[in-house]
Amino acid sequence: MAQPPDQLKESPSQTAGPYVHIGLTPNFCGIGGVYASDLGSTIVNDETKGERIELRIRVLDGTGTPLKDALLEIWQADASGLYNSPAELRGAADPNFQGWGRQPTDMETGVCQFRTIKPGRVPFRDGRLMAPHITLWIVARGINIGLHTRLYFSDEEKANAEDPILARIEHRLRVPTLIAERQGDVYVFDVHLQGEKETVFFDS
Repeated sequence: MAQPPDQLKESPSQTAGPYVHIGLTPNFCGIGGVYASDLGSTIVNDETKGERIELRIRVLDGTGTPLKDALLEIWQADASGLYNSPAELRGAADPNFQGWGRQPTDMETGVCQFRTIKPGRVPFRDGRLMAPHITLWIVARGINIGLHTRLYFSDEEKANAEDPILARIEHRLRVPTLIAERQGDVYVFDVHLQGEKETVFFDS
C-alpha cells in the first residue's frame, strides 16, 4: 500500500543501473555479508494463510528480447484482502505475510519468480471490490522512473469483469496484457515494455 502523497516528497529520478542489483540484491550478485538474504526474497512462511502460488514474470523489450538486468517488486494484500501497512485501517493483516517482495530477473532468461499467496479482494475508493491483483514495480538500466503495473489472474474471470480499474481501460484489446495465465500452481506473466503487446502501465 503506497504512502499518501502528502506525507512523503518524491525524490529526483535518476537512472537505476547498472548498479541496481549490487545495491538491492547483493547476494544475487555474489556479494555476501551485507544481508543474510536479499531483502524481499521471502514473502511467506509456514504459518502464512492462503493459497500458495508461484509467479513467473518475464520482462521483454520492444523486440521481444528478455530484459536480463531488470528488478521487480511486488505489493499485495493478504488472503483476506488486508495490507501489511500502517495505513491499513480495515483490520489487522496476516502477521506471517510480508505483503512485499523483490526479485531480479534471471541473467539468462529474463524471468524472476515469486513464491507468495493469492491475494484477497480489496475495495476500490468507492467501495466496489477490485479483483484479486498484485501491483508490480519494475526498474532496470535505462528506466529512469520505475514502471507501475498490475497482475490479475486468468482464473478470476467474474471478479476481473467487475474490477473498476480494468473497466477504465479504453482499448479493451489491451486488458489481456494485465492477465497472468495459470499453469497448475504457477501463474505466468509477460511484461512487454514496448511494441504491439505493450503492457498497460499506470501513472501511480
